Order: sequence, then C-alpha cells, then structure tokens
Amino acid sequence: MEIGFNLPISGPMATAETMANIAQLGESLGFSYLTLTDHIALPDTSTPGYPYSTTGEFYTPDPGNRVEQLTTAAWVAAKTSKIRIVLAVMVVPHRPAVLASKQLSTIDVLSGGRLVVGIGAGWLQVELEAVGTTPFAERGAVTDEFMDAMRAIWTQPRPVFHGKYTHIEGLLTDPKPIQKPHPPIWVGGESGPSMRRAARIGDAWYPIGTNNAHLLDTLPRLTAGIAKIRAMTAAAGRDPAKMGIVYRVKRHGMPAPLASDGNRKLFTGTVANTIEDIAALKEIGVTGIDFDFEGKEAEKSAADMKKFHNEVLSRI
Repeated sequence: MEIGFNLPISGPMATAETMANIAQLGESLGFSYLTLTDHIALPDTSTPGYPYSTTGEFYTPDPGNRVEQLTTAAWVAAKTSKIRIVLAVMVVPHRPAVLASKQLSTIDVLSGGRLVVGIGAGWLQVELEAVGTTPFAERGAVTDEFMDAMRAIWTQPRPVFHGKYTHIEGLLTDPKPIQKPHPPIWVGGESGPSMRRAARIGDAWYPIGTNNAHLLDTLPRLTAGIAKIRAMTAAAGRDPAKMGIVYRVKRHGMPAPLASDGNRKLFTGTVANTIEDIAALKEIGVTGIDFDFEGKEAEKSAADMKKFHNEVLSRI
C-alpha cells in the first residue's frame, strides 16, 4: 500500500519556500506521493458549500489565496526527484482538452514520468462558470469527452478526435507522456456518474470518505463502496482486479462521535486506531491512502509529518 500526503498550495503556506520544503520533507520521509488540489477562483466567503466538511467550510485557512495546480505541479517536480505528483483532483472542465493534454504530458516528461492525473468534474458552479467555456450543467459530459480526447492525443501518433466540445485532426501534439500508454488516471468522486467514469476509464477510484451526500466514512460503508465500484468495472467490460482504490483522508486522529451507521469513523481516535484502519483498508483492497497535514504554520505541518512518520509509517 502507498501512503501519500497533501501538499499545501493555498493559504499562508502557499509560498515557494514552504511548498518546496514540505515536498522535499515528504520525499525524505518516504511518502510515496504528494497531492495538489485545484481551484482557480473562489467566492469571497468562508462557507462556499464545500461538500467534504460538515460545516461547508474549507479546512484550509484563506483558501482563496491559492497557486494554480498544474503550474505548481511542474515547479514541485523540479524541486523533487522521486516522489510521485498526484493531481487531487484536476477539475477537467477548467481547461480545454487539447491544452490540458499538452500541459499534462509536459509535466510527465519534465518530472521523469512521475505524474498521476487525478480527475473530477467539479462542484462549484460560480467557479466553473467564470473559468470554463462549457456549461456547468454539462460538466459531466464535458469531463468524459475531454478525457477521451486527451487519451487519444496521448496515444495516437497523429491524433484524430471529433466530439461536441473538442476537435483535433492533422496536428502534431508531441511530446507524448513518458508513461505508457499515458499517466495513471485516478477518478475522484463518490456519486453514481463519478463511479461510472472510474469504472470506464480509471486506473483507480479515488474517493473522499466525508462527502456528506455519499458517505464512505466507516469501514462497512467503504467496503460496500468498493464492492460497488468493482461490480461497475466488471459491467464496463474491464477487469475489476486491476482497479486501484485510493482513499483520501481530509482529517485524521481527531476525536469524533460514532458515524450515523453506528461505527467509528475511519481515521478518528488514537494512533493505534489509525494503524488499525490502514491495515483494515489494505485488507479490503485499498491500494493507497493520503493524509492532510495542512494548517497555518509550516513548522507545525512539518512536525506533524515527522510525527506521523515516526508513529505510523515506521510501524506499517
């Protein structure tokens, strides 16, 4: 099982020095990958309806102060040498498919093949309407088509693709990604359409457990979710055994009441509970877990990562 961490790219920690230091620290501590989030424009409010917290607030202080995801991924790649760089997730409708395919293949080439393309359709309507060139209501269809177009561009010597939103023919788009046939695609999201997308094109399903509309916050709920994605993958004509499962943890080690199904919420409680949960998730087929150490102070985040390494990573 791989263990990753979320690199802070927003709030007071979104500085060149801090991001480089945290990325290099994670690499030295033996984390397998780091993750980068994707927002371009946020409302000027502390509660914009974030779907992954109980209050609707972002966990990160000052979330509107945020560097752009793909630019930062390329920059972090230059500051590290071996840790994988995961987009967690890239909001696909933010960027036209032909442009995004070039940006992503460039990052893969410049990083020496360390990119993982986590994807999602997006949830914040005002942001997508400000940034995107396609309708918010069509974001699912846009995401599906853009990903099909990108995969064609990455794998065809002279790509041809004609869809509703994307057309390319007779143009060269090299370099191709180093990873073949293309960088791994981790499909985020817990809803039916997101899971169908993962079943159709994903190398891994990449859920967050705390989506209030689709909770996967306890072992029984996550076990059921994994059974569902495997059945959907088989129905899509693909081998469910080859579908990775990567679980994104927004907060860990916090005291919490029992979940609404009567079970302890995953990754709440003691260090022993965290180690127990990692083992349990590995047993049900989870292939990766990433944790969040964001906050207001770089020194505290670094200390928390070192503590996690000593208390958890070194014992699993």
